[in-house]
Amino acid sequence: MGVFVLLPLLLPLTALPIARLAERHLHPRVATRLLSALAAVLAACSTVCLGLLVVVGTVQLPGHPLPDAWADREARTTAPYEETAGKGAVIALLAVAVSWSTAVRRHRRVRREAEFALAGVPGGELAVLPDEAAYAYALPGVRSRGSRGLLGWVLSLRTSPVGPGGRIVVSTAMLACLDAGERAALVAHERAHLAGRHHRYLLAVRFAARANPLLMPLRSAVAYTAERWADEEAARVTGERRVVARAIGKAALVSRGTPTPTLAGFAAPGPVPRRVAALLAPAPSPVSWPPVFTAVGLAAWAAAAGTLGSALSSANATLTLFLVLEAGPL
Repeated sequence: MGVFVLLPLLLPLTALPIARLAERHLHPRVATRLLSALAAVLAACSTVCLGLLVVVGTVQLPGHPLPDAWADREARTTAPYEETAGKGAVIALLAVAVSWSTAVRRHRRVRREAEFALAGVPGGELAVLPDEAAYAYALPGVRSRGSRGLLGWVLSLRTSPVGPGGRIVVSTAMLACLDAGERAALVAHERAHLAGRHHRYLLAVRFAARANPLLMPLRSAVAYTAERWADEEAARVTGERRVVARAIGKAALVSRGTPTPTLAGFAAPGPVPRRVAALLAPAPSPVSWPPVFTAVGLAAWAAAAGTLGSALSSANATLTLFLVLEAGPL
């Protein structure tokens, strides 16, 4: 197993160049999917290897849950610095578990609060809440459940047949800032978030970054490219790139953001000036993979190679450890 067990912890570094270049040179749909896939695989591999280090490093500790045969000397030498690395891996793995648990609880809490707030809203895709705070975001998988005695009045508007599940939540303060064309752009933007299931990408990269901090640049990049993806869809549907850009600029001046980073919002996250500038430029080319002999192409292939190496290293370490431990004395 040797050094292979440590490689997946460091190979996420190979994805850092593509995280920045993909934002600028790839179609946002391609960039979102590519970066999310890279982050998910790299995070899974690093987590597996943390688990392997825990097994090897703690097999001699009293009370370990493994068979006594696995405490053979040969098993203890299958990883470099097994004792120190194992103890460190225990702390790291516990930190990852706590971080994931915290993220899950927060996400569920926000979803429950949002579902409660929309419980009295009649069926429809767009829910307009009377609120002096300006916000707009897509809430996936939430449908009307009838009145539950909400505080205040809840208004709802149905602008078109219900989309692919979920609601578009927008405040009256946000709508007051936009004209008719800009409101149409807002609805098209949030509908694109629902249709593209962007919350899944945001969740994937957020959990990946919590598993390995080296993946945090990919989390930020996907948060931006998911918004750019929705921007381009809104521009395609409305046929007015400048109107969409103007709506984003106005919303950014008054918006308070979204309840949680895993929900996609109209004016956040991501640098709004860059999004506006991208909309004022021609639409990006919908290529599925960048040319090899370009900066973004080389970065993409480097990230793919690093991801493949991480997967092979973790698979090799897992198989080696299993065979060594199975060969121990019974």
